[in-house]
Amino acid sequence: MATIEDELTGLHNRRSFLALLRRHIGYANERRTNLALIVADIDGFARLNAAHGYEFGDRALRHVAQQLREVIRPQDYAARIGDNRFALILPGVMNAGHAELAVQKLFRLFEVPFDGGKSKVRMTATVGAAVCPMHASQAEFLLRQAEKSLEVARNTGQRWLFPPECEDDRGFSEFWDLEIELDGAVQRGETYLTYQPKLRLSDLQPVGAEALMRWQHRARGLVSPEQFIPIAEQTGQIKGMTIWALNTALRHASEWEHTHGRLNVAVNVPAELVGQEDLPDLVENALKLWSAPDTQLVLEITERSLVMDPRHSFKILSRIRDLGVKISIDDFGTGYSCLAYFKDIPADELKIDKSFVAGLLTDPACADIASLIIDLAHRFNLSVVAEGVEDEATLEALRQRHCDVVQGHLFAKAMALDEFSAWLRRAAPPDAVRRAV
Repeated sequence: MATIEDELTGLHNRRSFLALLRRHIGYANERRTNLALIVADIDGFARLNAAHGYEFGDRALRHVAQQLREVIRPQDYAARIGDNRFALILPGVMNAGHAELAVQKLFRLFEVPFDGGKSKVRMTATVGAAVCPMHASQAEFLLRQAEKSLEVARNTGQRWLFPPECEDDRGFSEFWDLEIELDGAVQRGETYLTYQPKLRLSDLQPVGAEALMRWQHRARGLVSPEQFIPIAEQTGQIKGMTIWALNTALRHASEWEHTHGRLNVAVNVPAELVGQEDLPDLVENALKLWSAPDTQLVLEITERSLVMDPRHSFKILSRIRDLGVKISIDDFGTGYSCLAYFKDIPADELKIDKSFVAGLLTDPACADIASLIIDLAHRFNLSVVAEGVEDEATLEALRQRHCDVVQGHLFAKAMALDEFSAWLRRAAPPDAVRRAV
């Protein structure tokens, strides 16, 4: 029987929380009463872990759990629903003002510094709140409204917010169902990796592949990554899925049969993992298990991973590069490109976002941006990858700009392991690459 408690804090875990929220939203709708949902993130928790260590961080989380127990009434529920994200379910509140009182009481409890033994820290939280039926009448949408409020509060420098606007809550049941079904998908063998080749532009020979995660649901069929990856990120499942992808990609790459020299395999790492202290250890463990002499691991990260805390992220990425792993900045040019940190960036490769590649022939601005990215990267001894190459004219435009590596449907789609292995064996001369499309 699955536990309903979070092992670290003793609060309800995410699965138990979701079941409770759905049940009590049902009661609230039947009885025409109000229910408040409060979602709180501990601010700067990654930095707290980095400064004081994970044991200190765990004690801090247990302290927060105890604070939440002091806020709630006997009929309320407290849960830990993410690494440093907590939630309160408050059935039977009179109105939104009662939810606000609970938020303010929570803030007052946080004003007392946490005594972790050797150090005392004053923790703060950013909070989002929502009330049923005022902001939503479905459990899944009420949660999204509270989480959206939290994100808006954080981005605007506020401590807490109700939903900034009310939206139609139809269509969120599927999102909710997918969230529940995604839990355990890896263990059930429903996830797998596909590989899209990356080719050296000068001779169109393979230099490696990007590993892309897929979810083959037992009833729904193939679920788009655009659906399940954001769900995994929001629900805290993305870390386990990333570790699985890392180990699986390295294991597969060690088995590739080819005559192309050393090939790289690229794995995407979400922004929230880049700042975590244990990421280098997780990478090192995977390398010890699966690394092969003719395989080069590349971690693809986004610019957002860097700007949240550049100094800390750079330190983590430098430790990973010391393991012989290369770092690629994905979707470059679409985020927060900043020359102030670019000169010190611990990276080996930039990937031009496919939106710029798609507009290379028709939009002068896209063409200028692509040229600038390539020139800037080469000045700092970085390789440049253009993704989303769909036609010969775009390929030629990239060749004229001295791009280094290309990937896209002009050469091959993302393929399952067996298909990609066969493609590698066929891809000897450049002409064979074209025939493989």
